[in-house]
Amino acid sequence: MNFNKTVVAAAVAALCAPAFSQSSPSGQPEVRTLPTVTVSASRAGDKLSLDEVNNTGSRLGLTPRETPASVAIVDRATIEARGAANTQEILSSVPGVTAASPPGSAGSVYYRGFGSSSLTQLFNGITPQYDAIAARPVDSWIYERVEVIGGPSTYLFGAGAVGGSINYVTKLAQRDADALEWRARYGSFATADLALGVNRRLGEAGGAQHYARLDVNRGRSNGYVDGQRRDALNVAASLLSDIGPRLSHTLALEYQHEKVDRPYWGTPLLNPATGDGRIDPATRFKNYNSADGVYEQTVQWARSLLEYRLSPNSTLKNTVYHYNALRDFRNVENYAFNADNTKVLRSGALLQRHDQQLNGDRVEWTHKGELGGMKADWSAGLDYSRNTQTRFPLSLSGPVSTVDPYVFQTERFFDVSGMKPGFTPDRTNKVNTLALFLENRLRLTPALALVTGLRHDRIDIELVNHKTASAANPADFKHSYRPTTGRLGLVYDLAPHANVYVQYSTAADPPAGILSSISYGQARGSELTTGRQFEVGSKFDYLGGRGSATLAAYQVSRKNLAIADQNNPGTTLPVGQQSARGVEAATSFKLNPAWLLEGNLAYTDAQYDSFIETVGGKAVSRAGKVPANIPAWVSNLWLSWNVSPALQLSADARHLSRRYGNTANTVSDAGYTLFGASLSYQIQPNTRLTARVKNLTDKVYAANVGSTSFYLGAPRSLDLTLQAWF
Repeated sequence: MNFNKTVVAAAVAALCAPAFSQSSPSGQPEVRTLPTVTVSASRAGDKLSLDEVNNTGSRLGLTPRETPASVAIVDRATIEARGAANTQEILSSVPGVTAASPPGSAGSVYYRGFGSSSLTQLFNGITPQYDAIAARPVDSWIYERVEVIGGPSTYLFGAGAVGGSINYVTKLAQRDADALEWRARYGSFATADLALGVNRRLGEAGGAQHYARLDVNRGRSNGYVDGQRRDALNVAASLLSDIGPRLSHTLALEYQHEKVDRPYWGTPLLNPATGDGRIDPATRFKNYNSADGVYEQTVQWARSLLEYRLSPNSTLKNTVYHYNALRDFRNVENYAFNADNTKVLRSGALLQRHDQQLNGDRVEWTHKGELGGMKADWSAGLDYSRNTQTRFPLSLSGPVSTVDPYVFQTERFFDVSGMKPGFTPDRTNKVNTLALFLENRLRLTPALALVTGLRHDRIDIELVNHKTASAANPADFKHSYRPTTGRLGLVYDLAPHANVYVQYSTAADPPAGILSSISYGQARGSELTTGRQFEVGSKFDYLGGRGSATLAAYQVSRKNLAIADQNNPGTTLPVGQQSARGVEAATSFKLNPAWLLEGNLAYTDAQYDSFIETVGGKAVSRAGKVPANIPAWVSNLWLSWNVSPALQLSADARHLSRRYGNTANTVSDAGYTLFGASLSYQIQPNTRLTARVKNLTDKVYAANVGSTSFYLGAPRSLDLTLQAWF
């Protein structure tokens, strides 16, 4: 870590120093006046982000208003206004999205009736192809915005994306004026965070122009359960070079390191564990993991973004990317009360390492022209990637110990019988993907546009067995998939700022959901799943532009898929067909110059249409049951009041209805409502102090629901944030 700190410190010094002084011709330091920098207040916009160009809903340069699909953008101002500390907290602003971070699947996100294995989570338009694990929460400072598209979107990003696609967009160097920003935050559970952002123009005018950006944040927390400690460092650096009037290049690098000592895996339910699960209040903050349990992750991203403007209407882009991740687990993960609730049974010792590398190249061409006398926008390209992951698992499913629920000590991990230090490889998964994609928007009339998309993937997987080969687990196995997916949509403008749309889209994915960890038994003889969605909706401004709103109704179905086993992270259950239908609405309304009301509401009716589960050696139908962790209702409300130009008060509320913890729907939570509040004061024109309370009523609630334990959300917390910009 000392090397990393030295590199970061040197980079900060190099970027910051020229902003304040420069030698004059006489050799004396010359004080320079910084250009005026306009920084938006930490208040969400007065309207929904319907007119910002995004790359998640389409590669055609469309805005959400122009896209025949539900597209939500959570921009930087909204992230700060709502105090979103990490990527999953950002997602709480999106209609219908829920998320949680239990360590075994810390990237758990649920949307439109589907879970993480049926959603694609992208980082700058690139998926690590291991989303439920790789997309664990990252501190939000390095991200400029998050974009979300609802429903099948395989035609944009490849295999998966039945429930939707989520794109985390990192800050990049900008051609704007030089800027410096820093933030310090301290709060409950000894949570501390320091962050710095610098954007600089390098060199003098004339010739090639270069712009650099560096964003760094370091966070620590003791956690809200006994013994847990977290330490994280995130660095994002980029260099934008305008080589000529037509050619530009951006080099973007990211480094993320996170270590969690004695991570919390959940709180056991009191028996009988049926109906709404019950938690003994005395166990709310107990941690039954090993005394030296660990989760640790190191991620490195590198991207080379080359853009050449062929003409005023045509652009060619090439993105070369590299992703490297090393994840280590060392934990006792499962806890359950005995029959009379006098002891907690601990089981499921797991020692595991994931070593993953992803390399790829994407070429994209965009063009604005005409077709048959009608305006036509085009996007086409080629995407190639090679994803290699080796897993090193040592898993002991049996009992580890039995402890008193309230007063206990747990062992050091390698004192568990059968556990020993060191990693032995199990298998290596190699996934090669070659894809061709094409999009078009055709203006049939000035008010009516046809938006289409098509993608064909050639996916080849190879499983290399590092253990003794057998008929059930051969030394080498290869399999191929050839999905073709698409979108067909119409957008009709009722008025300059109001439209309606209809869309049909499809998706495809191997049934196990995660190719980078698929086993021989899951891959052998498997065929592609198929997903489809019908969606209608509207996006409009109202009351003279004081408000904006979106409304969507959809129906999604998927056949031959596999779902995550809630009680055995990393494994899947085969399902015949799963479907969901629902309605989503969002609005932002400026009540008057001082008051802003924002909110969203989502209703989801999700079920297994055809699913036979083996229970105790018998086949049991789960048709009609609701998938785990899918609430019927999700709603959010935010109200902010500008008391004066310097003082702002805000309040918020979030509600989730009942969710089930298993496929039999015999265990559930009762749903919950959380409240929060904040006070922000502009101390100086460039300095702001914010006090924020989350979970104001100290509600005990489940962030993630299982059949024998709940992963509880954070209790009431308070933090103070001081932020300044220059």
